[in-house]
Amino acid sequence: MAGFDHILNWRLLSGSHPFPGPDGGTCINEAALVAAGLPYRAIRSSDECPPCFSRPLAAYALGLNDAMPDGERHRLMAFVLRLSGSADTPAVEAERTAFLALESIRSLLPPLLERAGFAALTTRCPAAADLDEALAAARSAAWAGGARAQAASGQRAWVSGALAAAVSRTASAAIRAAEDPRCAAEIAEGVAPFAPGTWARAAVILDGALRIGRQAPDIDLFAARDRLDAARSAAHA
Repeated sequence: MAGFDHILNWRLLSGSHPFPGPDGGTCINEAALVAAGLPYRAIRSSDECPPCFSRPLAAYALGLNDAMPDGERHRLMAFVLRLSGSADTPAVEAERTAFLALESIRSLLPPLLERAGFAALTTRCPAAADLDEALAAARSAAWAGGARAQAASGQRAWVSGALAAAVSRTASAAIRAAEDPRCAAEIAEGVAPFAPGTWARAAVILDGALRIGRQAPDIDLFAARDRLDAARSAAHA
């Protein structure tokens, strides 16, 4: 959405913040609070979001927010108006959690596996028909990466060992993502140093998860901008 972050005139930063800074200076969920007209609060985890926020979506967005480099975090501004009011039934929230895990394994993990030379797993992950198949592939990747990292350590092959360790660590996060949506963001964090375009793909995954179930009510873009400007002014009056 061209110009979206410019219109809102807000800057996203990692971590939670008691008050917005002079250039914005909040995380994605804190900005979403103010844009929707809700009372401002520092948010350190998705559990601190209001009940109208989908917990899986807020957790994934917060994980990306804190892991993204400053030059990439602006991608999340397109979601500021889509979080408040997104909460849905437990079944829908479970579907969102599964989607985040499945799509992260399918689209984020393969470039890291390819870089590490795990050819069979590189094709197995995107071909997973469902979450069970994807998790099985992730378990295989975690085991294969750990075994290769251990062997590389014994051979003092530090570079290949570090890459294999990254595979094991990131695939392990993928396994946990089936229960914890924030771990899906850890997949992106683990892959990003080795695969250009990872953060853009992670934003696409967030967009897909937001399209499942209840959609946030329309919030006027310019009203949201005025609320954000007012919050910033009040904090520094």
